[in-house]
Amino acid sequence: MTQQTYAVSGMSCARAVAAVATAIAALPGVEDVNVRLAMGQVDVRGHEQPALADLRAAVAQAGYELMGAVR
Repeated sequence: MTQQTYAVSGMSCARAVAAVATAIAALPGVEDVNVRLAMGQVDVRGHEQPALADLRAAVAQAGYELMGAVR
């Protein structure tokens, strides 16, 4: 299983956390999503990571912006 952390911009409440988590969880290969509101980050775990473009599109559909991977 792989894990990657991404920075997400624009989240400010529990509704944002739920929207981002739901959008990412719907992507193929994703098994677990942990959104950390205070850090503006999301951890994505699964057998393989979705393509960055797919993650960005899912987060944008939820109304937020995926900034990129965090090292």
